[in-house]
This record gives sequence, structure tokens and C-alpha cells, in this order.
Amino acid sequence: MLKIVAVSISHALTGGAGHISVTVRDLVAKTLISLMNPHISLEHCLCMSKMGPGHTLSQFMAYLGLAKFLEWHVYAVDASDIAIQAMEIVRENELSDKVVVLHGRIEDVIIEEKVDVIISEWMGYMLLYESMLGSVIFARDKWLKPGGVILPSHASLYMAPITNSQRYQDSVFFWRDVYGIKMSSMMPLAKQCAFMEPSVETISGENVLTWPTVVSQVDCYTIQAQELETITAAFKFTSMLQAPLHGFAFWFDVEFNGPVRQKSKKQANPSLDGNTQNASPSSKKKKPDVSIVLSTAPEDAPTHWQQTLLYLFEPIELKKDQNIEGSVTISQSQQHARFLNICLKYFTGDQWYVKESVMR
Repeated sequence: MLKIVAVSISHALTGGAGHISVTVRDLVAKTLISLMNPHISLEHCLCMSKMGPGHTLSQFMAYLGLAKFLEWHVYAVDASDIAIQAMEIVRENELSDKVVVLHGRIEDVIIEEKVDVIISEWMGYMLLYESMLGSVIFARDKWLKPGGVILPSHASLYMAPITNSQRYQDSVFFWRDVYGIKMSSMMPLAKQCAFMEPSVETISGENVLTWPTVVSQVDCYTIQAQELETITAAFKFTSMLQAPLHGFAFWFDVEFNGPVRQKSKKQANPSLDGNTQNASPSSKKKKPDVSIVLSTAPEDAPTHWQQTLLYLFEPIELKKDQNIEGSVTISQSQQHARFLNICLKYFTGDQWYVKESVMR
């Protein structure tokens, strides 16, 4: 009997982000199908995420199991009141013998069996903002069987320097002449309002000045909660263009893989080992050990995660081949665990700069 334990499916699978709904659902389905072979036995699965109706993927998996495999047993766990509606929908579709809806936090519910699969759309903006990865770790340690599957299984957070003159025009330089009225005195305040905190928006590959560097890599099978408290990464970029440096962009990829990988994903960073001319921003999606990847990179199709931009108050004019080096530290806020403190220290043009921000 194939049983699935589903723990809450987020807003990315239902509601306003329809294109994400299909994408995440299909990636999960493709991965599970690829894992369903005579050498792998899956009997239970646990799906988790941040918020929203849990019944969408749960029902989908129940129908999928009914049509293609044996019996799938789904637990849909959600802390919000939408769980009550999910219960009614399950009964309405006569799936009560396959789908059990539990109303509560994953840390509080009781599931009296181990699971083979954990599925969670846990990712937040900049991968870790309001992330539920800690809850995935809790569920993994409490319920996942040895050799079980976690989807998504791996994640990588990237950053790169960017140029975005239009953003400065719209937010700052606009005040130089507002319908014939000079309001330049507003520009310092406009910079503070527009660029004090990280901004979630969509940019294109044309905004990116160099190849990205890897800030953090997450293996959901092995990562521990304390590793998420503070992440620090060094970087060295070489600008490929002569353009103003307006800030730094962050984005992420997630992969859908089983627990055994052909080789380690840890690889030398092109921007750190000097091989920038031979690197490709899409090469990370073509490694032979990666089966399915969902990317939020600027050059890929837009998602509701977009990119996270940390803008500078004052642009820096870069020359072609000019270096930018430094470090970035991302830490959980002591006041609110799901907020992020970001400290960016970088050196370019014989000068050090520091940018500190809080993603609230």
C-alpha cells in the first residue's frame, strides 16, 4: 500500500500564483513518478509548507496514486482555519479514506507512523525569509524513514551585483522635477524610503553585471536548524560591463532529488576561482546529478518569489573588469525568527563600503 502524509500546502500551490501552482505540483509529480520503480518502496509521504489550503496537492496526490499506483494515504496539515474547509472538500470528494486533514502546526500535530516522503514548499523570498525550513527539519527528524525522500531536496542561494538605472529614476531622480516643480530636497528621504530595506521585484539578466556566486547551499536531508541562524559567504566579482553599480540581487534554485546523489553539489565558485569567462549562469541546471530544478534566476521565467534586491544609497560607477570583493552575512533576527538581518561588506575602487538592512 502506498501511503502519503501531506502536511499543508502553501499559497504558491493555490490562489494568486497560478503559474507557480502548476509548476510546483508538476515538479513534485514528476519526481515521485521517477522514484516509483521496483527498487524503491514508498509507503508514506509528508508534505509541508507555510500557509494556505493544503487540500490542493493532497487531492492531486490521492488522485495520482489512485490512477497510477496502489493506495496513497495523505495527511494534510495546516495551522490556519482553511484546514476546516479542506476537511469538507475531502469529504465532498469521498477521499476520507485516503486524505486526513490535521488542523495545527506541524510541531504540534500527532502522526502515528513514519513517512517515506516529505513535501514542502518552504521557500521564502531570498530563500530564507519567513522560511519554514526549520519545520521541515523537525518533521524530517521526527517522521522520515531512513532512505526517505524530501521534496524539494536541495536549494542554492545566489547573489550578484546589478545595475538598474530605471529604478533610481523612478524612486529618486523623479523628485528633481515633479511636473515642473523642483523637489530635489526630497531625494535624501526618497533614498531612505526606497532603499533602506531589501526590495522584492523582478529584474532581467541584462541587469546582472557578473556571474553569480553561491551564498549558501541547503541539503534538506542533512541540514540542522542551528546552521540557519547565521550564514556568511565571501565573494569576489569582476564586472563584465562599464555601468553604475546600484546594488546586489539574490535569488535561489531548488532541486527535486532523492537522498542519494551521484556527486557532491559543492563546487568551486567561478567568481572565486577566476574561471568567470568559462562559467555559465545556467550551468548549475545542467549537472548530471540534478534531475529537476525550479529556478528563480533573473534569466528564467518570473515566479512569485521574484528576486530580492539590496540597493545602495549611492550608485558606484564601475569600469569593465573592475573587482568587487567582500562578504555577506545573513542571520535570523533575534526579535522575529522569520526576519533576516543582512550585512554586506564590500571593497571596490580602493574604498570599503558597508550596507546593513533588515528584511521584515
